[in-house]
Amino acid sequence: MKIKHSKFKNTGILFELLVRQIASDTVSNKDSAAIGLVKKYFGKSELAKEYKLYQTLVSPKSLSEAKAETFINSTLDASLRLNKTALRKEKYNLIKEIRDHYDIEEFFKAKINNYSQYAAVYNLIEAHNSLEFVAPQQIIDNKVTLLEHITRKEVDKEGVKDRVMEEYLKMDKGSRILAYRVLLEKFNSKYANLSDAQKLVLKEYINNITNTTQLREYVNKNFTVIVDQINKLIPSVSDKTTQIKLAEVVTLLQPLDKTQTVKDENVISLLQYYQLIDELKAIK
Repeated sequence: MKIKHSKFKNTGILFELLVRQIASDTVSNKDSAAIGLVKKYFGKSELAKEYKLYQTLVSPKSLSEAKAETFINSTLDASLRLNKTALRKEKYNLIKEIRDHYDIEEFFKAKINNYSQYAAVYNLIEAHNSLEFVAPQQIIDNKVTLLEHITRKEVDKEGVKDRVMEEYLKMDKGSRILAYRVLLEKFNSKYANLSDAQKLVLKEYINNITNTTQLREYVNKNFTVIVDQINKLIPSVSDKTTQIKLAEVVTLLQPLDKTQTVKDENVISLLQYYQLIDELKAIK
């Protein structure tokens, strides 16, 4: 799933536009309905709490990249404590009242400073609170936007990508990435730690969970690599019975055809075969 940014639901943008409207009304010597809306919806409310999270991330700072990332992650975790039902209701009612007092299209035409940062905060909060799988690249792009804003310098995008993928590997939040969690739980019931090769398999699974063709090609490519590695390691095993069993294992590694989709069991098999390879290397 990809999060679609909405100015109508972006709490930071809503507040900024109301403040701009107050200024415009004041200059035009008009009674400003926006003043009442700010008092009503940004006093003691869930909107006010969420707006503080936006301001926390958008306000100018100059932190190191490590501190900035911790700062972002802590703020996103804080968003989990918001009352989502109350927040949705407050946003709906606020938009309704804005429509009552202003031309909604004109209202949202105003240019917003830090628009990309506000959009990044919205996307990350929505992704962090979503129960559906969110494309990792979107998380990476939005984190880079905020990190460069907070650190005031260009960041290592590949480093951000690696850390985001590590977060996915450790993630355990409801059914947010249910297929991955089920897979990892099945595997961790037998093996405590993941090797680099196993982590790469899981990263690819996460990245292409909705891309069945690319994921199938990746699995088949790894089957080929595994067959080659096991065949090379068989001669190093002294026990003849074990050699025979390993040769039988190799015959079980059959590539998926174009009509088949990758299932949890296929990926678990890859993880187990890589575990076997590590064990064989250890006894050489």
